[in-house]
Amino acid sequence: MELLKQRIRQDGTVKGNDVLKVDSFLNHQIDVALLGEIGKEFRRRFADCGVNKILTIEASGIGIACITAQSFHCPVLFAKKSQTKNIAGEVYTTKVESFTHGKVYDVIVSRKFLGPDDTVLIIDDFLANGAALEGLIDLVNQAGARLAGAGIVIEKAFQPGGGRLRAKGVRVESLARVKSMSEETGVAFVD
Repeated sequence: MELLKQRIRQDGTVKGNDVLKVDSFLNHQIDVALLGEIGKEFRRRFADCGVNKILTIEASGIGIACITAQSFHCPVLFAKKSQTKNIAGEVYTTKVESFTHGKVYDVIVSRKFLGPDDTVLIIDDFLANGAALEGLIDLVNQAGARLAGAGIVIEKAFQPGGGRLRAKGVRVESLARVKSMSEETGVAFVD
């Protein structure tokens, strides 16, 4: 998605060799018009899959998932990183290691909102090592739901997550794939 790549070049900041900050338009301050185009592109790519539920993980994926869900005319469900009083009853749970935070979370989804009648599209802002995506796939599998695939805004193609998940047969559609990055050279796109 060329519009997204232009925005990454213009406003993205590389920290070290593995952190791409896009907080000025994607995951802290949000450019809603850009998210609208992202949602339409995910709809175009997964239009034939029968998606009736969007799944993401808190927090950065929620805005992207909501805009995408508007294009699919379906609800968004987000996996929470901790049990709250608001989630009553039975839950699906899995462990997810956060690349950004360097922590392992027990993520949960209420069984009330995910089941075998659902066809799920997972949406997230980044794909690096793939732990969050694997955790969300585990929740989909626990529910007996059908996985349509994963829509990723930015994939760090130099990290193993995308390749490993594709090798397992997961359909991963990334709008921008970063081949390499460094503070000195910036960002190099694969496609």
